[in-house]
Amino acid sequence: MRFRNYLYVSVVMFAAMTATWFAARSSAERVLPDVNNDYQIGATLWMQKAGEYRALAYQAFNIAQLRLDADLDKKNIKKLPKAERKKPRAIMVDIDETMLDNSPAQAFGIINHRPFNNDDWYAWGRLKKAKPIPGAVDFVNYAVSKGVKVFFVSNRDEVQKPETIENLVLAKFADISAENVLLRQRDANGRSISTKEPRREFILEKYRIVMFIGDNLDDLADVFEKRTVEDRFAEVNKARALFGGRYIVLPNAMYGTWESALYSYDNSLAAEDKEKRRAAALELP
Repeated sequence: MRFRNYLYVSVVMFAAMTATWFAARSSAERVLPDVNNDYQIGATLWMQKAGEYRALAYQAFNIAQLRLDADLDKKNIKKLPKAERKKPRAIMVDIDETMLDNSPAQAFGIINHRPFNNDDWYAWGRLKKAKPIPGAVDFVNYAVSKGVKVFFVSNRDEVQKPETIENLVLAKFADISAENVLLRQRDANGRSISTKEPRREFILEKYRIVMFIGDNLDDLADVFEKRTVEDRFAEVNKARALFGGRYIVLPNAMYGTWESALYSYDNSLAAEDKEKRRAAALELP
């Protein structure tokens, strides 16, 4: 009984502490329905508490550094098309769950039964407390020391740019500025442009992108975007030789396009319908 009481008090205290993190939320926020996010607990705990997660992150950045060193070898230049030889090198990285760890925000949603929403997401961003992913700072700063330009390309909204830049600086990433932190823009009708392809093309105008690093296939190339689960598998199979070289992937079981594909990218699905889709997608003996 004593242990149960301790556990209950611990949970209540954790909920209270995380709630204070989001006190900066607008008082005019809309009322959100309670959702059961318990299915995300394992993934969030794995990211926060598993040594295996940390090992995989270090492994990804160790491989990235090996590939960068190989590209920096003067012999590599001779293998490139002439048009690429004079371009400076660049690396394109995602931010969330690639450079910065937002698992506390995910935990807040789970504990408080809140769906993803911009009020909570913006409030978390304004705190500038996201810690770096293991190995990310060392890799980025190594690349910068070698004269490589690192572009941080994220689907955070443009209004989040000041705090995003400050959070990256606080996390000790080198060479952070408004010029190389490229966030999501909106079209003439005010709709968000989620695809990163225009930003890839913008970078490619002046740079040769050595590698792409992200936790989502969409961070790597547009061929993976808005595809079914089966099509995503097929595209990964086609690109298998690029993984561990031009493409470096960080693990993220908490959220991502992999889950959106289960819902056929239908944002209007009710929570219970999503739950049914997840259950139906399980492969059984």
